[in-house]
Amino acid sequence: MHNSWDENYYRGYEWWMMKEAKKRNPDILLYGLPWGWPGWIGNGTHNPYYNVNTTAVYIIKWIQGAKKYHDLDINFVGIWNELAYSIEYIKTLRRTLDQNGFHDVKIVAVDGGFEIINDMLKDPELFDAIEYIGVHYPGTESTEAAFNTGKQLWSSEDFSTFNDNIGAGCWARTLNQNYVNGLFTGTIAWNMISGYYNGLPFIRQSLMTANSPWSGNYVINNPIWVTAHTTQFTAPGWRYLKHNSGVGKLKNGGSYVSLVSPDGKNLTIVMETMTSLHSVCFYQQPKFNVSLQTITLQLKGSFAKIDKMALWYSRLGYDGGQTEMMKYEGQVDVKDGKINLNLYPDMVVTLTTLTTGQKGSHLNPPQDKPFPFPYTENFEEYNETEQPKYMAQQLGCFEVHISTDGNHGNVLRQMVLEQPVYWTAADRLKRTANLIGDYSWEDITASIDAKTGKEDKWYTGVFLAARVDRGGVKTRKFRGIFFYLYPSLQMYKLTSDIGGKSVLKFGAAHMANKGWNTLKLILQGYQVEGYLNGQYLFESDIQNVPLTGFVGFGTSDYGYADYDNLAIYNSEKVTRQNDPEVLYFVPRQ
Repeated sequence: MHNSWDENYYRGYEWWMMKEAKKRNPDILLYGLPWGWPGWIGNGTHNPYYNVNTTAVYIIKWIQGAKKYHDLDINFVGIWNELAYSIEYIKTLRRTLDQNGFHDVKIVAVDGGFEIINDMLKDPELFDAIEYIGVHYPGTESTEAAFNTGKQLWSSEDFSTFNDNIGAGCWARTLNQNYVNGLFTGTIAWNMISGYYNGLPFIRQSLMTANSPWSGNYVINNPIWVTAHTTQFTAPGWRYLKHNSGVGKLKNGGSYVSLVSPDGKNLTIVMETMTSLHSVCFYQQPKFNVSLQTITLQLKGSFAKIDKMALWYSRLGYDGGQTEMMKYEGQVDVKDGKINLNLYPDMVVTLTTLTTGQKGSHLNPPQDKPFPFPYTENFEEYNETEQPKYMAQQLGCFEVHISTDGNHGNVLRQMVLEQPVYWTAADRLKRTANLIGDYSWEDITASIDAKTGKEDKWYTGVFLAARVDRGGVKTRKFRGIFFYLYPSLQMYKLTSDIGGKSVLKFGAAHMANKGWNTLKLILQGYQVEGYLNGQYLFESDIQNVPLTGFVGFGTSDYGYADYDNLAIYNSEKVTRQNDPEVLYFVPRQ
């Protein structure tokens, strides 16, 4: 909902991803957590709790739309990722869920630290509204107060570690020890797939990698198989056994957990022996020692009569050692309820009564390739409101729409008209921005057609950028070459930052009308030339600008703007004398 009156349940990729997940595992559970909020939610205050009823209805509509338009049941909903919570909002959300028949949708709070617990203990209604206490990156440790609530504890965001073998070691240790040390029954990895450009923040801090869709390449990184040691042999509803009766630390380092199916018939035991050096997470952790050990597992009670268990193992190789992932060792004999095992450092071992495990197989994916170059995009192949491939939206929202003038067919339109409720510092920047391409691009020519909307403020501008050096949470500090055009002012500005403070050139930009204009940048080494509608406009020395980076485009504030005919190709630098320029004062935006 870009606006309070605007509902569209086909925007973005998340609907598609949830449906694809359901195809593969119909029993998978879905959890919605707001990060950013549209500005209208805060009614200009940048506070999502300005009117708690409005915010609760916004969430309810999303849950209703998931069911109505995609047949998706949302199982859990959070409050606001890692930022402030409102007690009144949480209680209102619970009441609104119940009033709309969503009694089974459980609230997780507050996706940050443990600060909500004191409020829960003082407020019975708040206590009852929250089903799960969700914290982010607890480092496997919880608090006594959290445990004493009797609520299930979740590490509702974890991992965020580079997905090499050390990252896999971190994840193996975290998955086990979150329960061993902190009694967390749920652990969620951020993020699932690195499907974003190299050069953007948090690259490969994911379970697998697929960030060159133009090539079809993907990499199933080892954190996937570490995850499988737990998830292939358990399911939601399984329960952990008690500490010292199936859960605990191994004598020579590492940990073990045991889980039982809801009907009590199946047992899964997961052991890990990750060493301190080879399981470094991005959060702080104590040093510890792990060495080769022989262990004996004693099965008792209803499991004493088990005579065989399937054994799967992974061994992470470091310093040239061999890596073996998700290896099936067959059925291990259980004699008198006992199993003897040798556990080497940096291993994950699963023993289970289930016989359904598999590593699976896949064809070798295509080879990774650089971003296609030269590149053009006219947006004609997309449906209304789709987001085009390869575009990495950083601020604002860019969707395909039919051109209002009928001459451009499909165009890409910036849709956000109001600054959002701040989630990160980047959201405070009154700009919109979209990136595309290759972080290593240096000497290129880039052009795009752009048109501002009729409803915009008189000073609204559009920009074309090259050599953009960052994005994500660092978007506010974009550096590169930014060619701003202000049609209503008949002005242009060339800057080396997205905020427009480091001005390299500015002056008149005469346009026949306030409609479509073609912006073009030609970069070569430490020089840039700019063209408007095919006519030379400026050139500038760019000694203090990054030598490589993405191509980008966007707006100088929040307002409609249309884009078409993006083209990126080899530099066509032309040597020429500077034309005289008439300089004007440009108001700071």
